[in-house]
Amino acid sequence: MKSSPEYDYLIVGAGLYGAVFAHEATKRNKKCLVIDKRDHLGGNTYCEDINGINVHKYGAHIFHTNDKTIWDYVNSFVPFNRYTNSPLANFEGKLYNLPFNMNTFYQLWGTKTPEEAKAVLDQQTSKYQDINPSNLEEQALKLVGDDIYTKLIKGYTEKQWGRKTNELPAFIIKRLPLRFTYDNNYFNDAYQGIPIGGYNKLTEGLLENVECRTNVDFFKEKETLTSLAQQVVFTGKIDEYFDYCHGKLEYRSLDFKHEILETTNYQGNAVVNYTEAKIPYTRIIEHKHFEFGKQKTTVITKEYPLEASSEKEPYYPINDSKNTAIFKAYQDMAKKENTIFGGRLAEYKYYDMHQVIGAALSKTKKMFD
Repeated sequence: MKSSPEYDYLIVGAGLYGAVFAHEATKRNKKCLVIDKRDHLGGNTYCEDINGINVHKYGAHIFHTNDKTIWDYVNSFVPFNRYTNSPLANFEGKLYNLPFNMNTFYQLWGTKTPEEAKAVLDQQTSKYQDINPSNLEEQALKLVGDDIYTKLIKGYTEKQWGRKTNELPAFIIKRLPLRFTYDNNYFNDAYQGIPIGGYNKLTEGLLENVECRTNVDFFKEKETLTSLAQQVVFTGKIDEYFDYCHGKLEYRSLDFKHEILETTNYQGNAVVNYTEAKIPYTRIIEHKHFEFGKQKTTVITKEYPLEASSEKEPYYPINDSKNTAIFKAYQDMAKKENTIFGGRLAEYKYYDMHQVIGAALSKTKKMFD
């Protein structure tokens, strides 16, 4: 007689979706095994300790939400600090505040009142108002005019997506928020911060009572691993799960170049975007500023965008019509599987952290309550 599987759930991927699912299932007396092909837990939120600085190894992760329930949930594992994201843009050596607000308009045009700023914007956008935008360039010019588009959007966007702005769909920037207040807070959300001690504290809290194995490639041992549990929760690439039978879904990726510098403060801000095309990286992150660090050295990361490949981690889904059709075919196949698909790769969707957590909580509540 065949014995029943050892685990209720095999969770493939130890990122936020997998970790939250595992925590919630374990809380309800379900036995879970979490596996990850990397040598660490936490997915892209993983932080590496370098000289006492929590380095966001896979790019800046800034937690923000309007949902008090989710804010209280993450703070129940680790307290979050009061970090506020106020990035800068560097264009040809001049600095501009982001998001586009009264400080930005003053830096561009010397305007001091909302009325003055609106007058310049109206004058710059008026010649584009009769256009029905067919691409991102036309959409941006219609929304914000020449100066903001040329200095703060064009180069950055072309680097990020690896395509000219007149080849990108207009929907990528359906709207560009313009603030007529002197407010550099990038997010409008009520709650914002970074876990004190880094994101690994959040991962450790979520997975505290869960069996986890790293350096495990699900696809190399798929049959054996699947047999261990009643059901699989899959958070990896949905196209890979189905052996790319409908083709590969496209992503943009990033290459991170980390540098340790013998200075206490390199750029005075956590995030500085480089918006001109000739500079190959899109931004420089200085990690210590996420936690108001006072270490004697600093660590910076330059982010270089590139096409995703089997060697490069997939970060940003290219949600054009071709990829959407391919994803739909995989989605239809997923409905027939005894597998739960969740997270940004399995759902081919750009998720903020609070959205991933919300999706996992919603799924477990629906299943267990």
